[in-house]
Amino acid sequence: MRLRASPSRIRHTPGKMNRLEAEYAAMLDADWKAGRIVRFYFERVTLKLADDTRYTPDFMVVLPDGVIRLDEVKGFLEDDAWVKFKVAADLFPFTFRLAKKRPKKSGGGWVLKDYPELT
Repeated sequence: MRLRASPSRIRHTPGKMNRLEAEYAAMLDADWKAGRIVRFYFERVTLKLADDTRYTPDFMVVLPDGVIRLDEVKGFLEDDAWVKFKVAADLFPFTFRLAKKRPKKSGGGWVLKDYPELT
């Protein structure tokens, strides 16, 4: 018996932004134009978490004070993505941010949480 991905789940194509990532990139672009960030990159770094386990954050953001923040954009968070995010945040000396999109029925917008303050 072969397991298949849910038909409703869209497979990620490396190097191509999905709708949520493009929306978040527009927000980062506004932050860049306003001088709140220095620069941002899409899928620029991949972190090795263990043998055969890697994590590529959606965005690498350079802040004005030189801090590098790695941002993960999600509409919903699956267990494996959450584990990789937390392991990466524990292993590497970056700031990590989880950007979750609120459903329109809940008012829309973004919920931004930085690690380790995540609950």
